[in-house]
Amino acid sequence: MIEKHSKASGIGLERLCTQDWMQSTDTKYGVEFLEAWFQGNAYQKHRHDTYAICLTTTGVLAFDYRGHSEISRPGQVVVLHPDEVHDGHAGTEEGFGYRQLYVEPDVIFEAIQTMGPHPCSLPFVRTPVAMNRKLSAAISCAFQGTHEPLAIDSLIVQLAEGLMEADPTCLQVPFPRHLDVAALKRARQYLDTQKTRVVHSSELEAVTGLTRYDLARQFRIMCGPSPYRYLLMRRLDFASQQLPQSRSLVEVAIEAGFADQAHFSRMFKATFGITPARYRALREPDRVSRHSLFLRIEM
Repeated sequence: MIEKHSKASGIGLERLCTQDWMQSTDTKYGVEFLEAWFQGNAYQKHRHDTYAICLTTTGVLAFDYRGHSEISRPGQVVVLHPDEVHDGHAGTEEGFGYRQLYVEPDVIFEAIQTMGPHPCSLPFVRTPVAMNRKLSAAISCAFQGTHEPLAIDSLIVQLAEGLMEADPTCLQVPFPRHLDVAALKRARQYLDTQKTRVVHSSELEAVTGLTRYDLARQFRIMCGPSPYRYLLMRRLDFASQQLPQSRSLVEVAIEAGFADQAHFSRMFKATFGITPARYRALREPDRVSRHSLFLRIEM
């Protein structure tokens, strides 16, 4: 299992108090795997730039999402759309466990273009908790199988089918015909390389040939978040990798292109539901003790 920054909480690590734990893989072929168990509060309000598709395995998972309080019991699937604010906590004193896939929106976008009579936008699941057999089966099989490229391709197709089943309107409302997929891919690739600074609109205009406003609109259709949010996540991903290296928060903040430590800390907590200091404390080697129930995934 690979330890890394997790899109859910900013800790691609075991979350290590006596009972809570989590473990995640690196993002590969557009998918990150995470398994965790929490008692009490897990995450404060935050958002990430991927689909979060979760199968509750034990206990009751509770969360606030789009102005409503939701709960998920064993066997139920939770689907959270990219860039939507949510939190997470135990619905009972016994705690809860879950398996979750973080799926990059662009791979879902590419898959669904082949499944309908015309190109369509990303699915938006309006009922976040449901018994969805296709998604449940996809998650279960994914955690029992391998992470080879062809296996991930099959997984993406299963997830796309499950998401379209949960939001059939996505096939009824096609995206605008002038959506410039090639230009949007260039924008995404460019932003992936700019992890330590602010990018100006004129740069993306030069890379894509689109106006800043048309780019912002089209980018959200294909990728989920706006170009700004997408770049912010890449900068925070970069910063989270620097935190366990005994560097000061000021140094990390400046290197990732933030104005100061306070600005960095606010954005980090708002995005991952945990502060940079807490993240660092959980990564200190003398506080790490492996949990015997960690999922072992062969990579």
